[in-house]
Amino acid sequence: MEKGQQNYINSINLNTDADFPYLVLEVVNGHSYPLNPGFRVMHWHEDVQFIYVLEGTVHVQTLNNEVELQSSEGIFINRNVVHLVKQTNNCHYMSFVFPEYILKFYAGCPANSLVENLIGQECIPFCYFSKRQTWCEQILFIMQELTTLEKKKNEFYVCEVMIRLFTLVLLTRKNHVLSQVKPNDTIALRMRIFLHYIEQHYGDDVTLESLAQSANVSKSECIRCFKLSMQITPYKYLMEYRLSRAALLLRQTNESVGNIASNVGFHQMSRFGKCFKEKTGCTPKEYRNAAKNN
Repeated sequence: MEKGQQNYINSINLNTDADFPYLVLEVVNGHSYPLNPGFRVMHWHEDVQFIYVLEGTVHVQTLNNEVELQSSEGIFINRNVVHLVKQTNNCHYMSFVFPEYILKFYAGCPANSLVENLIGQECIPFCYFSKRQTWCEQILFIMQELTTLEKKKNEFYVCEVMIRLFTLVLLTRKNHVLSQVKPNDTIALRMRIFLHYIEQHYGDDVTLESLAQSANVSKSECIRCFKLSMQITPYKYLMEYRLSRAALLLRQTNESVGNIASNVGFHQMSRFGKCFKEKTGCTPKEYRNAAKNN
């Protein structure tokens, strides 16, 4: 695991315990199916992720880089890479998430080295598939096929998907192009500290001063780091983080809404309800009910 990864939200594959741990998220205009509120919070997951854009523009941001995906383009995001997916209005994309082990044939199989030489390699955090690059054409076509398979499932669905997933990884490994953009290590290091501090203290009275002090920088430098790396203010990120944790608690616990609000740093129930509805379009209770029926 990349150093410091444990300091960010670990986004869990909802199908982890299923016989076929393959999760497909369809995101239309910010609404995810299955339910996912889509908070602007940096996260990571132990699974591999491929994203394919059907319509609109998607921005995939890591701590060091940002890639813009247009319609009919895609990206591979390696496991344990801290990232954020943002989209414009009228955006429609598919996200394919799955663990590394379903790509391996059997213990000791020589082909497994191909998987290991790609997945989990820190030197390959992501790979962008542009529709302007000839070598990407087959990869993008396979992601189109995976999208179609979700709407036409039959008795061969699992085998059809597994064949395409392995082919995606094979083609990515054979053709990947590393980013030539030199990361700003100083800002990335400071952002890791800031995000770690928020993860540890989001339920407390976090101030700009206390956040800046966590990395021994000025308040203006703290704001600059957030705007350069995430195009968002520290306060806005803190609110997004608190709401994301509240959504998680609403989905996974029976804790009262009032206690959840207090636990994530909202001292006024009315303020929490207003912010939550502005973000999700529903009240906390409505969100909890929808999550149970999803």
